[in-house]
Amino acid sequence: MEQIDVLILGAGVAGLGAALRCREMNRRAVILEARDSAGGLLDNFVIDGFRFDHAVHLSFAKEPKVREIFDRTPYLTHPADSTCFDQGTWFKHPVQNNLVPLPAQEKVALIESFLGRRDTMDEDNYENWLRHQYGDAIAERYPLRYTRKYWASEAARLSTTWIGDRMRRAQLDEILYGAFTDDTPNHYYTKEMRYPVEGGYKAFIQPLIAEAEIRLGRKVVRIDPRQRVVRCANGDEIQYGQLVSTLPLPVITTLLEDVPAAVSEAARNLVASSIDLVSVGFRRNVVRDLWFYIYDEDILASRAYAPSIKSPNNAPPGCSSLQFEAYSRGPQSQFDADTLKENTAYALQKMGIGTADDILFIDHRHVPYGNVIFDIGMEDHREIVRRHLLELGIASRGRFGEWDYLWSNQSLLSGYHWPEAL
Repeated sequence: MEQIDVLILGAGVAGLGAALRCREMNRRAVILEARDSAGGLLDNFVIDGFRFDHAVHLSFAKEPKVREIFDRTPYLTHPADSTCFDQGTWFKHPVQNNLVPLPAQEKVALIESFLGRRDTMDEDNYENWLRHQYGDAIAERYPLRYTRKYWASEAARLSTTWIGDRMRRAQLDEILYGAFTDDTPNHYYTKEMRYPVEGGYKAFIQPLIAEAEIRLGRKVVRIDPRQRVVRCANGDEIQYGQLVSTLPLPVITTLLEDVPAAVSEAARNLVASSIDLVSVGFRRNVVRDLWFYIYDEDILASRAYAPSIKSPNNAPPGCSSLQFEAYSRGPQSQFDADTLKENTAYALQKMGIGTADDILFIDHRHVPYGNVIFDIGMEDHREIVRRHLLELGIASRGRFGEWDYLWSNQSLLSGYHWPEAL
């Protein structure tokens, strides 16, 4: 039986970060990857000369270690400007601070509701937080509707622990100012986004891929933590000195032997969203915005971004592209692929972006794990599973290994710091 010092499960950004740390420690690490290419959520695909990432990726990393890696790759910079579409109207983001396109009567009603918003929250959940922040009218018209699309969940069942700087807190002066003029400042949590000149977002981590020892097509089917043996679907058996896993917590618990019932039950209560990616290639330049949010319920996607704006090398000359994201609760899609394609064509027409004659193709792919869903009480279930893995000496890292809202830079560092996790 082959013996490996450090065995890493998953060749996404966290697994690559773990392998980097092993090289710096002069320890041999081997990464097992179930897919036929490395990169995980940062991977991409090409259709007729159009390159699409697995969902929107733009870097705003500030950590020196991450910048040391990412900045090896030539990149473009973009201002963090985005827009919102609702019922035929385009707004600057965030919508509550950019109400100027609305009729005066509607603006007055929204601002009156904001002024009469709740002073306190009866229960600590996301819906009450939104109503407390923005007032009932703004909350119901915008973020509550968006939550059903993006999180595929009702806001009342979500906690507030994930919010941080991701949601702009409401301020009266900002709301009033944005009701009178469109010359409003950008309140996004970062001012600049970076993206590789060539090769898609994956190019940022290509040096790590090139330096790591990765075995593709190695789907793990069983883990014996007492014998320290991992078995793969192709029959490989490897004995490890240390195991680092970036697999989703609900997945790894099904691979372990002799998992306590309480741990299995806790893992079943951990839910993530999955993403349907609907990628569109256009025969001409029809795209205006880097990315935008969609509130309309009759459009299934919750947001879209333009790969051809992120880098012109993502599309053939004279062409442009968009990728729409539709979310489901759990690893299975709630949508039919043909329905998604038809709905995307409808959305393009409704939003005034392009006509049927502009479209070269519409492609659909499904990503089973997109974002961790912060159901109320999730952290308690997560702690039970993470504690069990720690007791087995398994370092569980990355977005789905830690089961947290981590961006690519944070996921890389999560993998990199696997020794400290133990």
